[in-house]
Formats: sequence, C-alpha cells, structure tokens
Amino acid sequence: MPTDEVDLSLRRAETREASALADLYSRARVAAVPMMPAALHTNEEDRAWFATKLASSEHETWVAERGDDLLGYALIDHGWLDHLFIRPDVTGQGVGTALLDLVKSLRPDGFCLWVFETNAGARRFYRRHGLVDLEGTDGSGNEEKAPDVRMAWPGTDPLAFFRGLIDDADAQLGDLLARRAALTRVVQAHKRDPGRDRGRERRIAEAMALRAPELGAGRLFRIVDAIITESLDAAGGDPAR
Repeated sequence: MPTDEVDLSLRRAETREASALADLYSRARVAAVPMMPAALHTNEEDRAWFATKLASSEHETWVAERGDDLLGYALIDHGWLDHLFIRPDVTGQGVGTALLDLVKSLRPDGFCLWVFETNAGARRFYRRHGLVDLEGTDGSGNEEKAPDVRMAWPGTDPLAFFRGLIDDADAQLGDLLARRAALTRVVQAHKRDPGRDRGRERRIAEAMALRAPELGAGRLFRIVDAIITESLDAAGGDPAR
C-alpha cells in the first residue's frame, strides 16, 4: 500500500538514535543479500560508527518516520549521499523517494553516490529519479571488494556540476602526471638499455584498460606513449627513442 505522505515525516536524526539507525541498517543489509554483499561489521561496530557520524558537523542524517516508527534514513555530507536505507518491510511504499527528494532539496548543486554493481534494484530506483551512471570499478577501493558504480544527480545546473567533477579529476590527473614524469626521469639512470621498452608500455596500457575499459588498450597505449615521450622531453631526454 502506498505510503500516506500526510503521515510520513522527515527530520534530522538525533545523537541518541545511533543504535536505532544501526539496527535498521543491519536489517536492511541482511535483507539485501545477495544483491549487496554481506556487511563486514558487527551491529556493535555499526552503533559506534553511527554515533560518530551523528556527532560530526560534516554529516547530516535525516530520518523518515510515521509517528514514532522509524522507516528509513539518509546520510549525506557536502557532495555525497553516503547512505539511503529503508526498513525491509516498508520498501516500495515511497519512503525512499521521499528521502531522495529531500536530499535533492538539500543539495541542489548535485551529489554523487556509490552503489554495488549487483544491486540492480537500487540502480533502477536511482535512474528512475534522474541519477546517471558515471563510472564503474572493480571494487578494490571498497571494504567488500565488490564491483561498484558511481552515480550522480547533477542538480539544477548539470553543466556546472559535471564541469566541477571534471575540474576535480583534472586536478588529480595533474598530480599523477607530475609524479609519473618525475619517476620517468629518475628511472633512466637505472636502466641497462637506454631505449624505451615498448612491450612494457603496452602491458601498462593493458593493465590500465582494466580500470578504464571505456578507453580500451589501444587508446591508452597512445596516451602512455605521449606521457612517456613528453616526460622524457621535459627531462632533457630524446623523445624519439
């Protein structure tokens, strides 16, 4: 039965509610298996984690309830929706939509989130509400080591939002290129053969393609070639080698 929006209320969570939120989270994670991998932490650890988040000025936690009945919650920081979980017995009743709409109103400039690749239901839900897929990973960066997908709601000015993400990526890329150029320079003194190892460069590109399949090994080989060529040129080497 659809949720009666008149009876559904949304409010900021209180610090005393850490245990109740942890209990809801534990129930939701158990019910989501195998769409989501099993949680790695105990309920006691979750309670301590929620207590820390509720006390943090960098996070906001909002709850959905009917009367005194806790139905779900959303945990957000500046540019991320970290959690959106609904009690398993009230899914499909509009609680998640109400919380997501609230997050959109609180973050009109847009936000990102991570969702497990296998969690098809959640990904459909977010797409239905205007979020888009940005990138997928092999899961090496999360605790569960399970492939996940970064999704985003681009806010009221999508061009500005995506350009902001591009600026962030370019800043990281600049740091990585500076590091790569420095390493390319210093390794030259330790090479027996002063020439370039094209086989190694191709293997580097193939390994990178596992992380960036959209570009593919061929394009990445050309990018690696350009990076090494320009790094050697900057170091005073011969880029033609």
